[in-house]
Amino acid sequence: MPSFEQLSELLDPGGTVLLTVECQQGVVGQDSALPELAKEARSSGVLTRVARLVDAAHESGVQVIHAVAERRPDGRGANRNARLFRAAERLPVQQLTGTTAVRIASPINVAEEDFVVRRLHGLSPIAGTDVDPLLRNLGCRTLVVTGVSANIAVPNAVFDAVNRGYTVVVPADAIAGVPSEYTPAMVRNTLALVATITTTEDVLACFKRRR
Repeated sequence: MPSFEQLSELLDPGGTVLLTVECQQGVVGQDSALPELAKEARSSGVLTRVARLVDAAHESGVQVIHAVAERRPDGRGANRNARLFRAAERLPVQQLTGTTAVRIASPINVAEEDFVVRRLHGLSPIAGTDVDPLLRNLGCRTLVVTGVSANIAVPNAVFDAVNRGYTVVVPADAIAGVPSEYTPAMVRNTLALVATITTTEDVLACFKRRR
């Protein structure tokens, strides 16, 4: 864990962006296509902590980007080259463009100044989306990654951000995956090698200090 001073330096509001990953109703909401993941995100407090981070970012002048995964009703352009994609096509809840499933889930607040970036293909919230050019135009140096899942989308986001030259901060208690014991193992053995690992409370303290 970094010291408070080290973390505070990384999280300068002028160069920091907070990214929420797939915190949408059809993934972590009450009527999720992935009820086990939704239950973990809610019962563990992860979704509440993401909401607190988003609110603090709004108050501190830190830009927020919400990364949403969706697909067209006709499925055109969507991946079918992995078992995950084929299984998703059979789920009772579909992440279809324009439906409630792809709206940001409560209790996360979306402010007028936030960006909502939607992707129709792939596994990454960054690769092949508008996130990277937006980060560059915003002058981002540090990307705070939150959301789900620690199994796939979150590590994809971390790796892609690092590969593009950003410093990544991960509040380990603001990401969720399944089973629950997988997330700390992923953080300890993988994400800690490429990102700065911290806690929600420490990020909140840094944001509060900068107000």
